[in-house]
Amino acid sequence: MSASLIQLVDVPQHGDARGQLSVAELGGALPFAVRRAYWIHGTKPGGSRGFHAHMQLRQLCVCVAGSVRISLFDGVREESIVLATPTRGLLIGPGLWREMHDFSPDCVLVVFADAEYDESDYIRDREQFIRHVHSS
Repeated sequence: MSASLIQLVDVPQHGDARGQLSVAELGGALPFAVRRAYWIHGTKPGGSRGFHAHMQLRQLCVCVAGSVRISLFDGVREESIVLATPTRGLLIGPGLWREMHDFSPDCVLVVFADAEYDESDYIRDREQFIRHVHSS
């Protein structure tokens, strides 16, 4: 049986009477040094995002508010997971097609990446991605 496409990591949480604090640090929830961070928010009802793969980029996605469903596809198998807590992160390695659906109105998805934006690292056509995977 092959390994799951879904790789979840626990994001440590510390709290007291004032509230909670979650930490994503190198060597803990983050298995790589962060070179870029961004967040997706204000997604319109019914909106979907993603629809691409990366050839090299690694990412950690954490839904810090609300929820979102993320689908990953390796060219053969597809798996989905709902992120709905700031204490769980989804690691996405290179060579996986990703799509984000079912954003709650209050969703804030934070993404930590191991490299700066590089358009040449993207595959934006699903059929081209499948050909790329099967030629490798």
